[in-house]
Amino acid sequence: MVEYFDIYDEALNKIGVKARDDVHRDGDWHCVFHCWVIYRDESGTDYVIAQKRSANKKIFPEFLDISAAGHYATGETMHDGIREIEEELGLVVNFEDLIPVGRRVGINTYNGLIDREIADVFFYICDQPLAHYVYQKEELAGLIALDVDAGLRLFDHTISEMSAPTVGLGQSTVSISLNDFVPTIDRYFHKILVLTKRCLDGEDHLLI
Repeated sequence: MVEYFDIYDEALNKIGVKARDDVHRDGDWHCVFHCWVIYRDESGTDYVIAQKRSANKKIFPEFLDISAAGHYATGETMHDGIREIEEELGLVVNFEDLIPVGRRVGINTYNGLIDREIADVFFYICDQPLAHYVYQKEELAGLIALDVDAGLRLFDHTISEMSAPTVGLGQSTVSISLNDFVPTIDRYFHKILVLTKRCLDGEDHLLI
């Protein structure tokens, strides 16, 4: 079934509707939903849940990415985005439980596809063990819990790799380097790690 997205100009004025493949072919601006699952464990260690994209994804297969994310179909709003959390992670949440982190403008290319996205970004605090996630195996190869402090050292180039617990990848832990993350021009993952600590510390002013 063909998916259709609303498309926009640079000022976020809606200018039409277009099929998904055509949007990525032509590089049209479109809106998406991003939710990062975060938590602080009993020892005080902060974590971000990252998904490893399935090998059959058209864009950046087998790279580490947002906990749960997806495109809005035409006519949908950010409130509709919570379905992605249930579909991809098996978590049933209320929109009111999400913590807004602002709006991100992202541009990327992959094998001729042009992805220009305006993302509504949220945090969701959940300390559920990795083994309890019922993740969407058609879309995700597995899940990884990123230690925020180790991740910050990784993105600061203090360390070249880090170890992280996993589920679904055939082993209990994996070694991660910067090359494992979906590339971005705005240090998106690094910003998320910084904001995760601020959020879990109880700060109110969070903006991506």
